[in-house]
Amino acid sequence: MGDFLILLFEQLMNGLVFGLLLALMAMGLSIIFGLMDIINFAHGGYYTLGAYVALSVMGFVDNFWVVLIVVPITIMIVGFVVEFVLLRRLYGKNPVFGLLLNFGLLMGIIQFIRLVWGVAYRPFSPPELLSGAVSLGAMHFSVYRMFVAAVCIVLAVLVWLFLKKTSVGLTVRAAVDKREMVKALGINVSAVFTLTFGVWVALAGLAGALAAPLLAVFPEMGIQILIQCFVCVVIGGMGSFKGSIVAGLIVGEIMALMSLVYPEMSEVAVYVFMAVFLLTRPQGLFGGKI
Repeated sequence: MGDFLILLFEQLMNGLVFGLLLALMAMGLSIIFGLMDIINFAHGGYYTLGAYVALSVMGFVDNFWVVLIVVPITIMIVGFVVEFVLLRRLYGKNPVFGLLLNFGLLMGIIQFIRLVWGVAYRPFSPPELLSGAVSLGAMHFSVYRMFVAAVCIVLAVLVWLFLKKTSVGLTVRAAVDKREMVKALGINVSAVFTLTFGVWVALAGLAGALAAPLLAVFPEMGIQILIQCFVCVVIGGMGSFKGSIVAGLIVGEIMALMSLVYPEMSEVAVYVFMAVFLLTRPQGLFGGKI
């Protein structure tokens, strides 16, 4: 019984870490949809690209801390270019156009990665400072996983402060609900869109860099987590920041616990939970509330 409880606690901790990574991805998906009415299918591509940029930077400088700076800046620049050149042409048009464009971008990013880095699985080791495990009573837990959890929590707090306490954040929140009114006040909504999109895809790229030492890096790694992120967005409520975080934690724990008792059903259980949840609360946990 004691061994089972230790294993259960370890799985709960693993679920917490994965749930926080999902939340970091899902909050971006949710805000981009709420602000820009775009279903960003390419979000998983930016996550994958972040992992591969981290792999390359690590190969050049062999410094994980430099990686954590270079990756979000690089992916943010990519996001600025994509929004400015492609996405802003679709604002106010049928959302299907944006969905198809972003799906094409996702496929294009995957093919670009295959051409540049190849199709083989690539290992990525955590830095020596974060390797090993720390004792938590009767069990040991990965230092790197604890680091990932801490980074995700800090980023979530910083994003919350940005949305709640800064003038740009207040403009973003206002534009989600009253876009035309924000335009009428003379605010450059296009610039807000570009900045917001760049910041959120930068966080997706950073999530990919953080996940790289936990998983093997491969071209399709973003597709699976993208589907799970959409589940989080639906459960949390479209356009809801806190809903994405709560839903990410729920999904992470469901997958971790099901992996313990019935591994083959770990992903199916998430979709079953989503279906049952939406039957009782179709708007999600915090639908329409940032």
